[in-house]
Amino acid sequence: MEQTSTFSSNTIITKKSPSLIGGACIVASVCVGAGMLGLPSAGAGAWTIWSLLAITLTMIIMTVSGWMLLEAFKSYNLKASFNTVTKDLLGDKVNMLNNLAVYFVGGILLYAYITSSGLILQDILNLDSKIASILFVLVFSAFVWHSTRAVDKISVVLILFMILSFVFGVSGLAIKVDMSVLFDTINQETSYAPYALAMLPVALTSFGYHHSVSSMRAYYGEEKKASHAILLGTAIALSLYFLWLFSIYGNLPRNQFGPIIEQGGNVDALLTALASVIESDKVANAINAFSMAAILSSFIGVGLGVFDYMADLFKFSDTNQGRGKTWLLTFIPPLILSLLFPFGFVIVIGYAGAAATVWTCIVPALLVRKARMLDKGNEGFKAPGGHVMIYIVMGFGVLTAVFHILSMLGVLPTFTG
Repeated sequence: MEQTSTFSSNTIITKKSPSLIGGACIVASVCVGAGMLGLPSAGAGAWTIWSLLAITLTMIIMTVSGWMLLEAFKSYNLKASFNTVTKDLLGDKVNMLNNLAVYFVGGILLYAYITSSGLILQDILNLDSKIASILFVLVFSAFVWHSTRAVDKISVVLILFMILSFVFGVSGLAIKVDMSVLFDTINQETSYAPYALAMLPVALTSFGYHHSVSSMRAYYGEEKKASHAILLGTAIALSLYFLWLFSIYGNLPRNQFGPIIEQGGNVDALLTALASVIESDKVANAINAFSMAAILSSFIGVGLGVFDYMADLFKFSDTNQGRGKTWLLTFIPPLILSLLFPFGFVIVIGYAGAAATVWTCIVPALLVRKARMLDKGNEGFKAPGGHVMIYIVMGFGVLTAVFHILSMLGVLPTFTG
């Protein structure tokens, strides 16, 4: 299918439109690493019903906020990113805060994936975890350095691989789900809801694809198809989360999450706990393969978003030399931090979620509000919900950050198993 894209300079470019599934897989792959590996431990207190409610609400809000970014970006050049648009619409001070939040979250997620990959690969490759982490970065960041098209291709492959390993691994868990374990009827707990509040920062991070919105818009050359890719991508992620939590919580009793939480929710601790309830080696291997694919896909997806963002921020050229500079700023700092200061996966994701509220909820709402004030014609793509949705999205972001702070201060109840 041929598609015509119009830049703000009225330059007309005709190109072959990329597939919807390719973009959706990029969005989904950005989400699933943090979500799949962080949600079980983060949601252990809220358990099944409240965890599923929390991630469903978060998915809806985060999809709409991504659409708000598309609407705010629509009058700008296709290469424009957060830095350009936020500076123009909201000014230098808000833009500086947004830049810090975007880089902090992208960097801390890359840091978490690099650390987790080293912990898993050290057993597979029989290497020191730090060496494994270095090899992981050198090999797989090359796809991001090469092009968005390369990320598209490997994302599709990884999503398919995750689905297959997910089917083989989770099906082995799903057929053994114990309803009394799934709904925690043995413990007769009645206060699940308060734990869901502290879970929201991790849930928000589990749909934190927003640094890839500008990449999606540039990839498709227009907002409408990019919005479809975002919706399909977040729907794929939500579906996988539902199946994953159903299978985990139906097999691993709530009171057995204590040792995992004590180790900061690290992925290897979760896999070790699962191994104690999985009788089949094939199922255990499939779960391990799925976890590694989830980390890899999110590493590449997040890396692409941060890479494009840094290229726009520092105006690096789209040449091998320019992309090399962008690669250094994107991947080397989180790699160094991973080697020097490895710590809990869920702890890291929680901090990322609190900071991500700035650029996934608050700033998108402010951007679209300002853009609508300036766009008298209201032509082109428009996010749904009117002005009411703007305040809903902004309020959700503020409350999520507040819940994280209250949890850190010990005001909100903390589940310890």
